[in-house]
Amino acid sequence: MTEPNIVNVTSINGLSMGEALGTSATTQILACGSNKLLKINSIIIASIDSSNACTIDVAINHHDHGRHYIANTVDLPAKSTLIVIGKDSPIYLEEGDELEARASADSDADICISFEILDDA
Repeated sequence: MTEPNIVNVTSINGLSMGEALGTSATTQILACGSNKLLKINSIIIASIDSSNACTIDVAINHHDHGRHYIANTVDLPAKSTLIVIGKDSPIYLEEGDELEARASADSDADICISFEILDDA
């Protein structure tokens, strides 16, 4: 595995994606592909349950170093939004890394991620 040289990037593609969070602790939300680098600009989690609160976990599963939490059992009240990562604190995913997330109850929260794919191919 080799990290792309971000000085010699040949393309930067900005994307956004979202999905409902489940309760599995190791649900892969986003993975970094071969010869790429992902710059996560924001992670926003919205409560979609009008009456019940839940808790949220978000982690980076690094290909060499295991899982590291960036949010662990954080309370998400009903009808609220949690900004896990904002534009002032981006995180990079290297080749083979995964972003994982879960909620304490199925169908209680949606995750939205804004990111860039950097490629030096």
